[in-house]
Amino acid sequence: MSTVLHAKERKELRHSALRKIRENGNIPAIIYGAKVESKPVFISSADLTKTIRTVGRNGVISLDVDGSKHDVVLTDYQEDFIKNEIIHVDFLAVDKSSKINVEVRLVLVGDAAGVKDGGVLQQPVHQLSITSTPDNIPPQIEVDITNLQVGETVLVGDIPSAGAFTINHEDEEVVASILPPRQEEEINAGEQQEEGHPDNEEGRETTPVEGE
Repeated sequence: MSTVLHAKERKELRHSALRKIRENGNIPAIIYGAKVESKPVFISSADLTKTIRTVGRNGVISLDVDGSKHDVVLTDYQEDFIKNEIIHVDFLAVDKSSKINVEVRLVLVGDAAGVKDGGVLQQPVHQLSITSTPDNIPPQIEVDITNLQVGETVLVGDIPSAGAFTINHEDEEVVASILPPRQEEEINAGEQQEEGHPDNEEGRETTPVEGE
């Protein structure tokens, strides 16, 4: 069952109105979607925090806009890093039976055996694009690297999804690797590597996915 979050429509859109909303402990937001007319709303900051704690960052929320309910997921938010507070959020209205594309955090868990042997852990990918029905979006994707040795890599194709979602990356894309200490020193010393072989280049966030 979805957690209900109450919202009110924003009728006054001037900058001064936004400031007033935030001063009253609320957050300006927008709800949008294929079957929903985009609508500016605002929600209680405390209620949003409580809701995310309950359903997770990628969970389905029942957004009650002045009595009209929509199933939504939180797709994006803007943060004021100085005040450490959220200042705007985007809600995507979803149909629970329809698949959507979302970005999910990739988390490496465990202490890699290769790191204990002096190797250096590299994680070139921190988020994965997946396709899933809203109810099957995981809070995060975890990869156990406990047994990863020096010189070994974990590829996208190694990540189990149990059929609940599809990962929109090439199976060969590296998500974690353990470099030998010497190789790490060479990279830090200005990347004195042979040119023309970018196959295993570090730091690539995403790989373009060609249409299948």
